[in-house]
Amino acid sequence: MVSEGDIKQNVREFYDQVGWQEISEGVYQNATYEDLRPVTRTYIHKCHLRVLRHLKSTGKLLLDAGSGPIQYPEYLEYSKGYQHRVCADISNVALQEARKRIGEHGLFVVADIANLPFAADAFDGVVSMHTIHHLPAEEHLQAYEELYRVLGNHSSAVVIQGWSLSPLMSVADKLANIVDWLRGRRRNKKKKRQGTISMAEADKYPTNDRRRNAHSATRTFARKHDASWLKQVVGTRFPLQIWVWRSVNVRFLRTFIHPRTGGEQILRLIYWLEERFPHFLGKNGQYPLIVIHKK
Repeated sequence: MVSEGDIKQNVREFYDQVGWQEISEGVYQNATYEDLRPVTRTYIHKCHLRVLRHLKSTGKLLLDAGSGPIQYPEYLEYSKGYQHRVCADISNVALQEARKRIGEHGLFVVADIANLPFAADAFDGVVSMHTIHHLPAEEHLQAYEELYRVLGNHSSAVVIQGWSLSPLMSVADKLANIVDWLRGRRRNKKKKRQGTISMAEADKYPTNDRRRNAHSATRTFARKHDASWLKQVVGTRFPLQIWVWRSVNVRFLRTFIHPRTGGEQILRLIYWLEERFPHFLGKNGQYPLIVIHKK
């Protein structure tokens, strides 16, 4: 069994050596897990900005728990009205890159978000983006409790996570499997006609499974929960709400959203539905926006 220390060491080494290495100017290797094509850009931009609705617009200190390098431009917006953004991360490389982005506006602390080295009620706002799932599962509740502890009175924390099991995306993934299979067969038939792939190779790799498996090998540890766990375990400790951050996952975007098939129009509809049913799609879509209030 892998120990908690081994898990955290694995996460630190991954982000120091792989995840936060620039693959082009301002773009990190970790962005390969996102869909950054022009056809999805507007939709993802608007989803990122949803965080602002739940934070105080001004304050002294904003904690960014698991800040990474503050990798997307929209993330910079969260602390514009604050005197300082306190970036806490287990990765030294992440903090070095974050310093390049925000300079004197930032304060930078190497920290484990399940054991934050800050006083209670220290922050006027807290954000934590895609971080808690990198902790050992038994520390998830402790991380939420730490975010609540350091949050100031009458303030809010925003946590972005992914569900372990999304009812909507489970259905979408089954459809994506069919689409991948059909596309793989079509590609292989074309290659066979052109004489660039043998019959044995075509039968062995009828889809793009090899590419997905090779990609997943570069990932780090992640353990996620579902909405029931969040409500029953965390929600009994302090008040929280589940909103939608983004209802669809990257596989859905890469499989179904393309310029030639009206991808931008489909995403406009999805965004409208998210705005119309934010709690339902937060609980049943892929990525919830979890708001913790401290009164």
